[in-house]
Amino acid sequence: MPGPKPLDPSSSPRAMLGAELRHKREEAGLTQEELGRPLFVSGSFIGQLESGTRRMQMEYAVKFDEILGTDGYFARNCEAATKSKYPDHFAEAAEAEDRTTAIREFASMLIPGLLQTTAYAQAVCRAYQRTALAERIDELVRDRVQRARILDDPTKPLLWAVIDEAALRRVTGGATVMAEALRHIADLARRSRVIVQVLPFDAGAHPAMQGCVKLMDFEDAPPLAYLEGVDTGRLEDDPATVAHYRLYYELLTASALSPEKSLALIEAMAEDYAHEDHP
Repeated sequence: MPGPKPLDPSSSPRAMLGAELRHKREEAGLTQEELGRPLFVSGSFIGQLESGTRRMQMEYAVKFDEILGTDGYFARNCEAATKSKYPDHFAEAAEAEDRTTAIREFASMLIPGLLQTTAYAQAVCRAYQRTALAERIDELVRDRVQRARILDDPTKPLLWAVIDEAALRRVTGGATVMAEALRHIADLARRSRVIVQVLPFDAGAHPAMQGCVKLMDFEDAPPLAYLEGVDTGRLEDDPATVAHYRLYYELLTASALSPEKSLALIEAMAEDYAHEDHP
């Protein structure tokens, strides 16, 4: 069986901390499961910290120093490794996207962040924070649009999105913004950069009616599931829980329109929005 993939500590403070954690754990002769046990976390969670997929929280850093005898190393370096430009509830998920090999996402009420245009993101962020200063909205939009740069690579990661028809029918930012947003999705789909399916209204009830779910796969770490609500979100790494949400996603893809029919619907809706703005 091949050993764990070599880590690149220079890629980020989080990766540096993870590489040192793996080194000290192996030096102590502990498995990931054994190190996780006194912290009441899984071996998978330790593996995600070591690979830099997840951020190390201070409470864990202090325990690692205690267990591994590292004289405060992890606590001293934890703060720099956990700084993020994203909201706390979303930071780990957003940062994990950079390391994924595949993202499968269901969006119920809005276009997924990785597929949003600047104008659409502006409308969404303004709706979230009605009283925020324009500078703050610009910052949020910039960070959201920058996340989508992972799609600049022509082949990876795989992005497979199932979008509820409601998200495409909700006029966010006006008809012109919606026309541009849908054309952007259609362009990515036509270039075979993403797979998009629309879950139509007539599909009826489905297992993810109460929220959104994102599944993330990695080359060197166990998969994660991210669940999001209003100003809240959580990552799940328990294998049985992730498998449970993967089944949800597979059921959604089975109920959704095919990629070809979805593309035709998205392009037709884009034309409808364009005609609304220019009758």
